[in-house]
Amino acid sequence: MPVLRILHLVGSAHNDFYCDLSRLYAQDCLAGTADQSHYNFQIAYITPDRQWRFPDSLSREDIAITKPIPLSDAIQFLTAQNIDIMLPQMFCIPGMTEYRALFDLLDIPYIGNTPDIMAITAHKARTKAIVEAAGVKVPRGELLCQGDIPTITPPAIVKPASSDNSLGMTLVKEATDYDAALKKAFEYASEVIVEEFIELGREVRCGIIVKDGELVGLPLEEYLLDPHSKPIRSHADKLQQTDDGNLGFAAKDNKKSWIVDPNDPMTQKVQQVAKKCHQALGCRHYSLFDFRIDPEGQPWFLEAGLYCSFAPKSVISSMAKAVGIPLNELLMMAINETLGSNKKALQN
Repeated sequence: MPVLRILHLVGSAHNDFYCDLSRLYAQDCLAGTADQSHYNFQIAYITPDRQWRFPDSLSREDIAITKPIPLSDAIQFLTAQNIDIMLPQMFCIPGMTEYRALFDLLDIPYIGNTPDIMAITAHKARTKAIVEAAGVKVPRGELLCQGDIPTITPPAIVKPASSDNSLGMTLVKEATDYDAALKKAFEYASEVIVEEFIELGREVRCGIIVKDGELVGLPLEEYLLDPHSKPIRSHADKLQQTDDGNLGFAAKDNKKSWIVDPNDPMTQKVQQVAKKCHQALGCRHYSLFDFRIDPEGQPWFLEAGLYCSFAPKSVISSMAKAVGIPLNELLMMAINETLGSNKKALQN
């Protein structure tokens, strides 16, 4: 079986935060999936000035000594590399949309969802509208621009329409708190969602993978919350900055989050809703959705997060591992789905 040339597309065309986030997950993936008998990895690293680098590794030192080149030179370089498949590791909106579209133009296949689907799901209100039309329950909400006044009676959630990792999100308990919450949210996006607060029963995330064209529901991941002391997740629950300035994983210690026993009666119920979301949005290869489960056991769709770095600490990787799918097998499945049934990438 020939060795596959896989390009890891890393960095951010938006800001340093997304650059560091991308590098964090991509480094974990490179270490966790290294297998020279199957893969030949190459790295493309994009910085917020939209310059490209092709470093030997993702260490700060290797990135620093690699010459930056413009897009035109990068395209010329990429087309000469005989790349079999690209693995997107960029989390900023340009990285999830226009950079994936570039690889469509270059006719280089890539794992994960297409630019149009990524653009839709990057906007929480549009995503909610699509899944709601498919019969999925979503919290009642409204989309506001600067100067608009919320009409939803608190308690309510205020969050940017297009921001991840709970940046800019606030639980508003009194109407007098709206001004501060809106000001905070508008720092991250030009549109803000205000939606009804769903009382806490549980909060979970559900992953879907595609195997031989069939949707497979993975075990749920549940988050440590408390109706009184901690009713919602914050940015600090997801990422943390270490003393040396690097980003680190915050929710991967089995204390703030854990994999739910697949026999939990809520698992199958949420998986069915997640599959409905996957199909409604037109996802491919894999998908990931957050749900709030109210005290009566009703799942409510919160948002989609349609990316997986195939790092050991990626959510989908952790879910798959819990049902006996190791990381390299998970990556194989995604490669096979990407390249198609006529080009089975790896055979055991």
